[in-house]
Amino acid sequence: MLAVPVVAHLVIDRATRIRAVAVDTPALEVREQGELRRAGPSWTRTVGGLRVTYLAGTPEEIGTAHSRLLYDRMVADEAIMWDGLDHVVPFPPARWLLMDVARVKYRGVAAGFPEPRARELAAEAAAFTPDPYTAHLPTYQRMSYLHALYDIALGFEGSPLVGCTSFALGPTRTRDGHVLVARAFDFEAADVFDIDKTVFVVREAGRIPFLSVSWPGLVGVVTGMNAEGVSLVVHGARAGEPSSDGMAIVFSIREALSQARDADEAARILSEQKTMVSHMVLATDAAGRFVVVERAPGSAAFVRSAGTDTAALTNHLEGPLSGDPKNLRVRDKTTTLARRARIDELLSGVAPKSADVERAVAMLRDHVCAGGEACPPGDRRTIDAFIATHGFVADLTDRVAWVSSGPHLSGKFTRIDLRATLEHAADGGDPAAPSEIAADPALVDGRYEQGRERAGAPLFGGDRQKLGGPR
Repeated sequence: MLAVPVVAHLVIDRATRIRAVAVDTPALEVREQGELRRAGPSWTRTVGGLRVTYLAGTPEEIGTAHSRLLYDRMVADEAIMWDGLDHVVPFPPARWLLMDVARVKYRGVAAGFPEPRARELAAEAAAFTPDPYTAHLPTYQRMSYLHALYDIALGFEGSPLVGCTSFALGPTRTRDGHVLVARAFDFEAADVFDIDKTVFVVREAGRIPFLSVSWPGLVGVVTGMNAEGVSLVVHGARAGEPSSDGMAIVFSIREALSQARDADEAARILSEQKTMVSHMVLATDAAGRFVVVERAPGSAAFVRSAGTDTAALTNHLEGPLSGDPKNLRVRDKTTTLARRARIDELLSGVAPKSADVERAVAMLRDHVCAGGEACPPGDRRTIDAFIATHGFVADLTDRVAWVSSGPHLSGKFTRIDLRATLEHAADGGDPAAPSEIAADPALVDGRYEQGRERAGAPLFGGDRQKLGGPR
């Protein structure tokens, strides 16, 4: 009886191995040049409190440079993930069982990776050496699961991934006639995703360069803008039954962002992909086109206009799947309707030719409930409940992004110029001094502490002192 689970575990370990495609890993030497860390044409540095990482070349060169440049951060951040699993499931046999079930269910997850991403991830895994976590899972297999983490987590009804708010402002509403898009990414898995966020600028051979906000190790996209002025942001939703067959969301968004020249083309690319879990994507472009792509396993993608002058998105489906019982439960049991009502109020209050980036950041930091109701700090019916992993405002006309440096949305927002970074990539990026939007007064007047106490700790890794603060 004691031997049965041990033998079963060993059989599962052998039967569910995910093997990397064969790649030639480039020999890239890491060089320290002042504040710059270089590996071939790629580099990483800190800009205004944010880590910016430029990756260029073939998928193999990008994957190799990624691990070479960010190895120390990848090791430290993954430790938080494994410590978190130990905390959430403290009984070792239960952890083994959980891992074995996941390995069986998602044994084919890598089959849905686009071929360039499989090569890139294989190179990233090969360059991640020494790997201190092989006792948990082989490197490539573990990285495959981590890149499908969003999809795997969304397969659980109680996952902490239904809370994002995004909006867009067309040229008739902005002071300079530009197109702005903003989003709060409320991903409450661990504080490390806020503290150790990274702005990636990726120039892959034969693809459209893009900027994305994620964390060390992730080569996919959850929030991004490309050099053509197209922005894509993903929102969690609920409908249909999760599937282990399809393309991981972070790779799905990256494929569209690195190929689309307008929002309609992005929507077409997304509509042709097979998805693992239900979600929505807000696609916007520099021409002021706003569309939402609603996707769920087993259903055709539904593309709808999100508006003309303004657009807003929270977490409930509005297309053919709006009557799905899971979507109705999201509407009834989460704050999606309350946040949508509040962002709609804020958008309706934007007079023609009045909005700018500072106004967009202020809207992301809004702490009031719909109807003007006074809410206590940290109330999840507000746009900013002090839980966001990152805040993002993009001027799609100028190809400039403003990204929160933390904590959450309360810290300053730093300006990252995509065009200037690409133009001066050989010299380490944009030569201009960092420009910033000041921190929210809530950070120093007591509301932040109250809000964090009300919001509660993330799923795991909630000790910010243990994480060491911004890096």
